[in-house]
Amino acid sequence: MNNLKKIGLTALGTAMVATSANAAALSVSGGTSIFFGGEDNSNGGNGWSMTDQLDFNASGEMDNGMTLSLYLQLDTSAANWDDRKVTIGTDMGTLTFSGHGSSGPVGAWDDLTPSANEESWGTSIGGTVDGPTNAASYNNGFIYDYTISDGLALKAAYDPSKGTDLQSSTEIGVQYTGMEGLTVSAAMGENNEAAAQIDLTVFNLKYAMGPITVGYQTNESDSGAANADEDFSAYGISYAVSDDVSISYGVSSLDYESTSLEDQDSSAVSVSFTAGGVAMSASHQTTDNVAGSSTADNSSYEINFSFAF
Repeated sequence: MNNLKKIGLTALGTAMVATSANAAALSVSGGTSIFFGGEDNSNGGNGWSMTDQLDFNASGEMDNGMTLSLYLQLDTSAANWDDRKVTIGTDMGTLTFSGHGSSGPVGAWDDLTPSANEESWGTSIGGTVDGPTNAASYNNGFIYDYTISDGLALKAAYDPSKGTDLQSSTEIGVQYTGMEGLTVSAAMGENNEAAAQIDLTVFNLKYAMGPITVGYQTNESDSGAANADEDFSAYGISYAVSDDVSISYGVSSLDYESTSLEDQDSSAVSVSFTAGGVAMSASHQTTDNVAGSSTADNSSYEINFSFAF
């Protein structure tokens, strides 16, 4: 975007909020990507596609010292506004009202194993790969972040009951980064959006030493429905070849309580390369027993060319 447009948008944003804030700014950024993906055991037609988005950010300080920011994402794939949130910053932490696109600690920390591109289960594949957790969506919900002390942070979320939900959903988690290279994340919560209420826990241990990062993840989903519990575990390692190039390898397994389902086992290798505003990344994934089906084994691959402006 040229500088004249940036200056004009900033001035407009300042004028719009000047009655309620001492200082305000409006900025616009964006990105697009060209994507190619495919699968070994199915024919999905043309594997080429693209994504595009514009990110609008407005922020300012109110008369009472609190900060207020608004984020809106325009995404043509969603046909209108996509992710959106309002964030209020105070001395007692940050409160976010998320219209769409944010997660509580269970969803945000569902798989933190290191990866240069996709998680071991994350590449699009024939059939629907089951994810690592069953967290609530937190659309039109509240998320709270608070730094307890250096190296220790709290994250909590509240999803009000809506539609056919019988109860609201809540999550709470803590993250420790007080030791150099070490990150420990743990959270628990519930998903009452599901027809059968689900209790959730996630735990991740990640350690970086020089160019190498290793990680371990374990999650539990305890469902109110019979034979519907799930246990997820994952391991990953990444290596930063240089400031611009990284490679990674990860494996994961989803264990179903139901005896009619086989363990879903996935593995993936990923690579990424960045140069200025251009990023290239690729992954190759293999999954056995997709969604627990013993007759559904598949592998897939993707290549991304991303551009930021």
